Amino acid sequence: MSFLWALIVGGIIGWLAGLITGRDVPGGIIGNIIAGFIGSWLGSTIFGSFGPVVGGFAIIPAIIGSIILVLIVSFIMRKMRGSHKHA
Repeated sequence: MSFLWALIVGGIIGWLAGLITGRDVPGGIIGNIIAGFIGSWLGSTIFGSFGPVVGGFAIIPAIIGSIILVLIVSFIMRKMRGSHKHA
């Protein structure tokens, strides 16, 4: 049950990061979950674990890390699409 809870919280974190940045996370629900998990790891690595913890995620660093991840992924996706137009 805790794994299911972690999937739900990870998906919500990824979804919130997409809303905050105004960019869609590629891959829909699965992409949101992945962005939440990787973003949480990134945020806790950079900022440590502080604030409330839900489903094993320190919420504040997880959201910040997910925002960073969404921005990086959207930048890379935009560059890749731009390079295919000229080919």
